[in-house]
Amino acid sequence: MKLHLLVDTCVWLDIAKDYRQLPVLEATAALCEAGDLELILPQIVLEEFERNKDRVAAESKRSLSAHFRLVRDAVVRFAPDDRRDATLSHLNEVDHLIAVAGEPINDAIEIIEKLFATATKIELTDAMKARAADRAIAKIAPFHRQRNGIDDALLIETYIDALAARQEAGDIYGFVTHNIHDFSQKGGDTREPHLDLAGLFDGAASRYLTNLAGLIGEFAEDLIEEIRFEREFSQDSRKLSELRDAEDRLFRQVWYNRHWNLRTEIERGKHKLVTYEEWEKAGPKRRQKMTVDTVWERALAAAKRTEEELGPDEMGPWTNFEWGMINGKLSAIRWVMGDEWDMLDT
Repeated sequence: MKLHLLVDTCVWLDIAKDYRQLPVLEATAALCEAGDLELILPQIVLEEFERNKDRVAAESKRSLSAHFRLVRDAVVRFAPDDRRDATLSHLNEVDHLIAVAGEPINDAIEIIEKLFATATKIELTDAMKARAADRAIAKIAPFHRQRNGIDDALLIETYIDALAARQEAGDIYGFVTHNIHDFSQKGGDTREPHLDLAGLFDGAASRYLTNLAGLIGEFAEDLIEEIRFEREFSQDSRKLSELRDAEDRLFRQVWYNRHWNLRTEIERGKHKLVTYEEWEKAGPKRRQKMTVDTVWERALAAAKRTEEELGPDEMGPWTNFEWGMINGKLSAIRWVMGDEWDMLDT
């Protein structure tokens, strides 16, 4: 039995910037070297990774630098005087070594590039392009959203050809992606494929996956544990900077959704824009259905900035399932950071 995996570019990039995934990467490389795993590597994945790896590495370094700044600020404010200088000196040394020698992301990128070097690259064919175009015309996944999904469609078509070329009946094929918006079930379990793609996956010989670590662990659990032990790997908490970034994104998504609800009420005449003077004269109950016009102008500007900075994939509209997940995540992160449960104020 042999594994054949087509891994989306977003998975490689996400794994590269998460140092806790290094054992998974090393196990993947070991399986490839042993001949138990074969990567289905479309040329477009290789090109996308090459285009984005420097950006991801830079973002990872900026995130770590921001974390170090927070730690240094805390040391300056709270450390005892007789220990402050020594602690700051050690922090500066670590920060310098990271800048000079790099971070775990550099190790991850190196492993991924070695995997790519040994894999057979699959060039696009005219037949793949034609079938991808047919998907676009029919508006089926990954063209079910208002966006250009041609690259995603070409990945699916590459996977279809790989399945058709299966030689050993016992081999297992898998399509691995983190792009749940374009490939996963809409408004349901994002671990399941979109209904337009469901026929490609039987859950056994052909699998749809949003977690590479889970599959590799299924076939090489002992190997991963051995690698973790060798690296003295431990499950660390998320960095504060990661929590802050996630909280900010979720906060803006919740705010934006509420902004559009209010915008709809204004357009329907259920909520009024008034001058500050009119708002001042109104009683508390009437004010609930009023917004000061100058405040609304600032809200519109903030909404436009949010659209530009987050991008269309992060703006909704959300299904009830997705909306519940977003609110739950925001509440959980805020609880970890010190707020009470169910704190969803924007």
